[in-house]
This record gives sequence, structure tokens and C-alpha cells, in this order.
Amino acid sequence: MTHVELKWLKSPPAAKGGVTWGVPWEKGVLQKEEQLSIAAPGGSAPVLQSRPLAYWPDGSVKWTGHAAVFEGRCADRFVLQKGGQKAPERILQVAEAENGITVNTGLLVCRFNKTGSPLISSISVSGETFGAGRLMAFKERRSGTPSEKVYRIERFEGVIKGAAVEQNGPVKTVIKTEGVHCGSSGNEWLPFIIRFIFYAGSASIRIMHTILIDCDAKHEWVKGLGFEFSAKFSGAPWNRHIRFVADSGIYGEAAQLLLTRRFGEANGIYEKQIAGELVTENADTSAVIRDASTNAVWNDYKFIHDSPSHYRLQKRTDEDCAWVSAIHGKRAKGLMYAGGENGGMALGLKNFFEKYPSSLEVSGLGSSETKMTAWFWPPEAEAMDFRHYSKSTHVESAYEGFAEMRSTAVGIANTSEANIAFFTKPPSGEELTILADEWQHPPLLVCEPDYYYKTRALGVWSAIDTSHPFKAKLEEQLDAAFCFYKNEVDQRGWYGFWHFGDVMHTYDRVRHVWRYDIGGYAWQNTELVPNLWLWQMFFRSGREDVFRMAEAMTRHTSEVDCYHFGEYKGLGSRHNVVHWGCGCKEARISMAGLHKAYYFLTADERTGDILTEVKDADQALKTLDPMRAYYPNGTATHARVGPDWAAFCSNWLTEWERTGDQAYLAKIQKGIAQLKTLPLRLLSGPSFEYDPASAKLIHIGDGNEGGYHMVIAFGAPQVWMELAGLLEDEEWCDMLAEFGECYVLSDEEKRSMTGGTLHDGLFHWPMFSAAMVAYAARRRNDRKLAEKAWRLLLDETKSHTPLPIAVRKTNTWDALYEIPWVTTNCISQWCLNTIAVLELLGDMLPESGLQEKIMPANKGQKECKK
Repeated sequence: MTHVELKWLKSPPAAKGGVTWGVPWEKGVLQKEEQLSIAAPGGSAPVLQSRPLAYWPDGSVKWTGHAAVFEGRCADRFVLQKGGQKAPERILQVAEAENGITVNTGLLVCRFNKTGSPLISSISVSGETFGAGRLMAFKERRSGTPSEKVYRIERFEGVIKGAAVEQNGPVKTVIKTEGVHCGSSGNEWLPFIIRFIFYAGSASIRIMHTILIDCDAKHEWVKGLGFEFSAKFSGAPWNRHIRFVADSGIYGEAAQLLLTRRFGEANGIYEKQIAGELVTENADTSAVIRDASTNAVWNDYKFIHDSPSHYRLQKRTDEDCAWVSAIHGKRAKGLMYAGGENGGMALGLKNFFEKYPSSLEVSGLGSSETKMTAWFWPPEAEAMDFRHYSKSTHVESAYEGFAEMRSTAVGIANTSEANIAFFTKPPSGEELTILADEWQHPPLLVCEPDYYYKTRALGVWSAIDTSHPFKAKLEEQLDAAFCFYKNEVDQRGWYGFWHFGDVMHTYDRVRHVWRYDIGGYAWQNTELVPNLWLWQMFFRSGREDVFRMAEAMTRHTSEVDCYHFGEYKGLGSRHNVVHWGCGCKEARISMAGLHKAYYFLTADERTGDILTEVKDADQALKTLDPMRAYYPNGTATHARVGPDWAAFCSNWLTEWERTGDQAYLAKIQKGIAQLKTLPLRLLSGPSFEYDPASAKLIHIGDGNEGGYHMVIAFGAPQVWMELAGLLEDEEWCDMLAEFGECYVLSDEEKRSMTGGTLHDGLFHWPMFSAAMVAYAARRRNDRKLAEKAWRLLLDETKSHTPLPIAVRKTNTWDALYEIPWVTTNCISQWCLNTIAVLELLGDMLPESGLQEKIMPANKGQKECKK
């Protein structure tokens, strides 16, 4: 195929703006040197900027990343096609000097420093200079006695350690800045990575802000994180405006109101002012303006989302005066505008209420210099607390990992997205509303689900098929599972700066809450790979609601649940009451395969960083053996064939396909070659000694510690089947089939097959193996194996997943919708295995008795709005 059809994830952009997206290609179709262009049926198309994101083993391009600037209300569909485009006019220009970088989009000129502070030295739009941009952080320290507490708050400012032009094309430019926050004495705290993204002909900047945590949790609290911009607005105070995009419209005020006791509201001028229009002093307005000149000048405003269902607007005249409460509301869209007669700035935060507490602030609105701040964590909120929830571990009673107390946030991160747009005249309410909507849900071009399926660019999964009643019922169950979790996010308030994107592990049917306070039963932290489930659901359906949930989970789990520097770099934290609380720090939580779909679909630069970070995660085993509780006295490092080595395979595969680096392919092949030499091949171990220096698995016996359900519960089947399609290694494929076949043998058959080494006591949670069993059935063309695979999904005694997936309404401490038995482990694995089995055994359906296990969907289920 020489072209690919593209459509909008939700709808075409309502205003002109830049879009970045990714597209997969079938093996052998697109070569690296071939050019691409974009066309719209019956209309003009924008200039395209393209780059390869991944490669097939034969060197052809597997994924491409693209950027273009689209006009508002453009075509619904486009075609990405081979062939060059006319030479683009170089509107976007970048100039780099020894001390700084200048970006000129044609409408905006932004100057960056390469060292020191501020990050942005100036921003100019059509001759108007808007001033500098700087990062801020506030550290809180506590001291005192039970009767007298002292809180000391210190301000830190972001200082640049290095800045570079990461991308420089005719359409899109990315400036990457890295640094650390410094106090007044030069003390350093909280590293940061921040990217500034520009599009040709645009007067706006997209900002990707990543904070990295290096706090002493016992003595330091993060009291605030913000990005401050300065501006010089012209005009009298009555022509200085703030406007917020609130629940369903615009709330606006002026620094000085043209409302007085004498003239009241009937003068018409006041109404015009509140609508955001400029008021010219003339014969008709002078009396009103003169009368209002003694009104208070409100200089400072802060718009704070202090919970996922409440915001407040406060204002004051001076820092020595009291704050006055203005309005309250439920959910705002996270955009604030401030400006004067010479135009102004709009500042916005994506996921404004979802990642509460958050705030947008303007200070000095009526003064000679105005400052606008996007607070990723506002100082008004309670300070971040990185302490553990308990002074001890609760391994036996609460399903925690190891007894070691390794609860530390040092090395984790959080990435937030902000936007800033500049105007040379006051924008209309419609303009601001459109901007707010698109900043919260950025337009994205995607492909049709059938095309994603056809490319085979992301392993083995099934396309939606309702041609048979049984398949249609299974699709209903998959949809019901997703809809339940989508609704739970809001029903349970799974929001917050450190939480949004994650879900809980296990439900408590007695309290009618999730087990938020019981050790390893609380936050999921990628346990049993719900990320993979959601991404496969998106590729199958193309639904925006699925994409947004998968996006949020990817952003959270890749940042908060993983370590980006320090002693655990490359690893992640197992599930716990606090995300970083578990003593288990392992590669299965951070593996690249959990996050790469988002990178390939969006070409997101920060996610690209994270994929690179984990390519050598196996080196962390030198200092932290994942099997140390089972092999405590030796000097060797250990790795289970799964999930450890399988996670390394995921990391190496991703690095190999992204860069073509054959050294990472060689590591995969070395491990496979070693397994081939063993009597039980992939069934060996499952624990091995492991040498990180050589990536060598060292056989230490079979049927040892680890558990075969652990081998396959964390994405190994998805990784290994994807590898099978790439390596074209028949013996490797046979090894996968052998593993699946063995899992469902009787105890006697297992012992016979393995010379008495393996037995039923080593194989738990049989449902987890359904995809592997289906792989074996397909490879052997064995209908008896196929029936066993289906039974693993449909027989509740094996699946622990009662069908149909039925939601019930209960009236307890609140009116709730619940699934009393639900665990995210079961739902994730049932859905992933069902999707795979539908692909592998779609033509070998189970006998009718099993098909009848799925009853009609529960009519009482809360609607899942798509």
C-alpha cells in the first residue's frame, strides 16, 4: 500500500494549529529514503514534516512520526502518501548562538538562555514584548514541638544546565532544556526537563514540564511548582482584563470595574467591559470612567482547582490586603487569559481538574508589569508528602512484596502539559473556549482500526468481529470491562497530581470501596499490564475515550511508578498504598512495551526519553536482585525467564526497532539460543542466574523459585509473540507453543513430559495462559487444545472471572455501581487473553455448552458514554 488514510481521533481542529502524530507501515512498504506528503480529498493540504520512529528487521520503516499545521475546520480525512511535496516556505526559523537559542515561528519570536536563569529571556509577538519565563519551586521544612509548629518555606528558581534544539524542521521545532532548581544560597533541588514545542505560523507554545523528585521525605515537602511568565500590558486599569474558561462558559472581570453607585449597570459600558471589550474614553464614556476612577484596582487573581469537583476564584488589590472570594464551581477547563489594550496571553494546563491541585494565577494586572503563573502544584495546597504510609511493612497480611522498606520517591517523575498563546488584540469568548477545549483534548490524526491490524506493527491481537453470535457476546464483555473502569475513574475520584491515570487493584465488597489502604491491594502500578489491555482496546476500536484513558495511564505509570535516576534507575515499584512504596523494584513495571504504543501514536518526545532510559534496565540487577528473598546467600544475580528476562526483551526489542542497533537484537538472540540448549527450553527455570555484563542466562535447575504464572502474567506472551513475528525463528515459535501446551497438561502428563521435574504445583492461575495455549493450538492445529484455551476463559473455576461481567447498583454510604468480585489483575488478564484467543482461534470456536457461559449483558450497568 502506497498510501494510508487518516482521520481525526475526535473531530477536526476548530482553530488553526499544529498536530503531531504517528503512523505504522507494513513490512517492506516504506523505505527510509522515501518521502511522504499529505493530501486532502478535493482540497489543499499542509506541509508535512516527517521522521522515522521505528524499523522492521529488513530495514524498512515500521512507524513514522509527522507534524503539520492545519487550518481550523479542515477536512475530516486526509491521505498520507508516498511522494515528495513542494518545497516548503521556511517560515519557522531557529538561530543558535553560544549563549542562547532563538525560535521565530513567523508570528512569535522566543529567545532561550542556554545557562542560568530565566529559561526564556523574552517573547515577542508582532512587536510586543511579553517578557521572561522562569520555573519556580517552593520547599517546606517543619520544626517545633507538639504545642508550637514552625513552617519554613524557601523559594527555588529553575536554573538551566543545558539547552538544545531537539527538532528543527520547517513545520515543528522542539527546544529541550534541562536543569535544576536553585535556592538563594546556590543549593540545588528538584531536577527538571522542559520542552518547548513550536509550529510554523503559530503564536502559541506547547510546554512539556517534567519534574524529577530528589527530596528527603522525612524533612522536606514540596510546597509549590510553577512556571511564571511576565508581560507588559498597556492601557488603563479598566482595560486590563482576566477571563477564565469555567464549567460551561467564560467568567471575566477587569482590574478596575466601571460599575459605580451613580451609574450602576444600566450604562452599557460596564456590560461591554465585562464581555472583554476595550472601552475607549470619549464624550459618551468619560463620565462613567471618571466616576469609577476611585474604584479599587484588583491586581491579583488566582483560579485554584482544589479537588476534582471544586474550583474557586479569589482576588485581592495588594499583597498586604486580604484575598476576596469571587466564584466557586465544579470543573473548569484550565485556561486563563489576561491582557490589556495591546493584547494579552492565554495560559492553560491540560488535565486541570484531573491532576488537582492546580492553579492559574495573575499578579499585577493593573500595574506596569504583570505576571502569569501556571501552578502544577499551587502553594495554597497542602505540601506534597513523600513519606510511607506506615512505619513497617505488611508482607504476609497485606500482599506487600519484600519485608525491606524501600519506600522512596527519589528518582520518580511527573510530566505535565501546559500551553501559552499570545494575542495582539483581546480574543472573543468563542476563541478562548475553542482554545481551552483543544488544549484539554489535543487534535490527533489516527488510522482506521483495520489498518492498524493489517500492519502487524504491534504484535498479536484481534480485530473486532461480531459476525458470529458468540464473538459478539465476547465483544460485549470486553466493552463492559472497559466501561466499568472508565466510569470508576470518576465514581471513585481516581484523580490527583500523583494518581491520575492509575487504577486500583482489588475491590472490597464489604466496605464498598477499593482496598486503598491494604498494602499491595491498593494502586495497580502496571501489575498484570492493564496498559497493554487498554492500548489493544484502542487499536481494535479507534475510540477516543479508550485512547484518553490509555494515554493517562501511560503518562502516569511511565513517570510516577518508575525510577529515572538514582539507585533504582530503569526499574519500577510494585503495587502499594503509595505508588513508590513497595520493596519490590523490578523491570516488569517499567518495561518499554507498556509505553511504546503511546510513543508510536503521538511521537511524544518525553515518552521517547523513557523508552531510551530502560534499554539497559537489566544493569540495575547488579545492585538489586529480584530474587534476593529466595537466593539470599549467594553472590550471583538472578532473573526469571519471565517477568524479568521477558521485560528485558521488551526493552531490547523497542531499542532495536527504534534505532536499528543490532547489539540489542543480539541480546535477545543470545537468550533464546541459551534456552534452546536446555532440555525444557522455555519451560526451564523459571529462575536463572543472570550476568548483566553479557546478558547471559545461566541455568541453575528447573521447577525452581518463581512460579510459571509469573512468567506469563506481565506481558511476556505479548512480547514473545511479537518477537516471533519479527525473528522468523521456527524453533522459538515451537518453544512458545510447547510452553502453552504444557500449562494445561494434567499433573501426570506434566511429570511425564519433563521427567518428573514439573508438576501442577508450579502452575497457578491457568487463565493467564489462555493466549499461550491458543498459540499452541494454532501452531499444532489442535482442536482439543483450542477447547482447553476457550475453557480457561469461559469456565469460572479456571478464570476467576464470572461471566457476564455484570455491574450492580448498590445503596450503601452512597449510591454506587460496583462489581463485587472485581480485581484489575483478573480483568486485565481476561481481556488481554480474550483478545489474543479471538485472533488465534477465531475459526476454532468452543463447543456450544461453553458458548452459553456468556449470558446477555447486564441491563443495569451504568452507561459507558463513548
